[in-house]
Amino acid sequence: MRGWRPGRARTHGRIAAALATAGLLAVTACTGAPASGAPSAADPTPSPGVSVRAPNSAVAAQLDMAVAGVMRQAGVPGVIVGLWIPGKGSYVRSFGIADKSSGTAMSEAMRMRIGSVTKTFTVTALLRLVDAGKVGLDDPVSDYVKDVPNGERITLRQLAEMRSGLYPYTDDPDFDKDFLSDPDRVFTPQQLLAYSFKHPVGFPPGQKFQYSNTNLILLGLVVEKASGQSLRDYLREQVLEPGHLDHTLFPAGAEFPEPHAQGYTEQTPDGEEANATNWDPSWAWAAGAMISDLSDLRAWARILAMGTLLEPATQAQRLKMLPTGFPGTAYGLGIFVSHGWIGHNGSLPGYQTVAVYLPSAKATLVVLSNTDNNYQGNENSTLFAKAVTSIVTPGNVYDVPPTQTAPGSPSASPSG
Repeated sequence: MRGWRPGRARTHGRIAAALATAGLLAVTACTGAPASGAPSAADPTPSPGVSVRAPNSAVAAQLDMAVAGVMRQAGVPGVIVGLWIPGKGSYVRSFGIADKSSGTAMSEAMRMRIGSVTKTFTVTALLRLVDAGKVGLDDPVSDYVKDVPNGERITLRQLAEMRSGLYPYTDDPDFDKDFLSDPDRVFTPQQLLAYSFKHPVGFPPGQKFQYSNTNLILLGLVVEKASGQSLRDYLREQVLEPGHLDHTLFPAGAEFPEPHAQGYTEQTPDGEEANATNWDPSWAWAAGAMISDLSDLRAWARILAMGTLLEPATQAQRLKMLPTGFPGTAYGLGIFVSHGWIGHNGSLPGYQTVAVYLPSAKATLVVLSNTDNNYQGNENSTLFAKAVTSIVTPGNVYDVPPTQTAPGSPSASPSG
């Protein structure tokens, strides 16, 4: 799961980048004062003024054209776009096809793999344990997981903030080889961590931002240790059921409930397109293995941004956004803000997702596409979200920049 990855996988390094199950940035950025436009816990909506266009028939026609344009540019087979603005209306459309073999049209009822949007669920599970008094955000990870490099100094907070310094396991060449040689392979969390832990720690905890899926694998293990349950069971009982998210699941294996769209990827050793629908998601686990649909992600984006499942003080901690190095974007505890839009994105072979909420307009935006093809370094989900928000909320245009990493080299920054 990655994001902000340039182009298509043609080389070893590009493949590794494609597998960086991220959801936002995968770049390294120094700490400092909050980035310009980044919200604090007290002020989660930095936009100076709210400019929102009602999605009437004329605006909907503009949106249709914009979405179709992105589909052509990025070579996207199918996409679902949902935008809801209380008091102004909604725009909900499905475009293209869900299955190239059968020609089945994309449908708003179809489920998709959501990549790094999973991170928002895993960190919410952690924060539910904080509210229950079972963990503390400033506990060292070594209290819960043994043999973590620098584990006595890395806190749970720093893992959730992407500031641990631990090497991203998806950047490891051996992981790259092992996964792509057998996409049906089942990985354990411990095996994933082993790819990371053979590399030195990159920097002292808290010093920099670096998007690393290793952080979320560890937080998944912390949830299991502190709760005494599997991550799957705890998420279902403490997050999905309270959130009434009946079409969202953390799969036990490669199962994929119907109806679902087929997912297509060119992130293969030879650059040829492959159907990645049933690739085993265990390699992403707590960082990106979950499945959802449009209606559930609509509800989840608001739950996430408003802190419905958390104590107010805990949600305030979550929304203490820190700089990432990109103007207008900042990262909190398993959540980011992009020009006022709060939530996360996700990308893994075959699928991309954006699920965000704009508190100033009480607006929700969800994008689900069935390919991870990029265009000029930009994830297609970012292009869809940017196109929609440029028209409807021009004062708050969602935009996650492309990575600055040179083509052909592994990237330390994800976005999906």
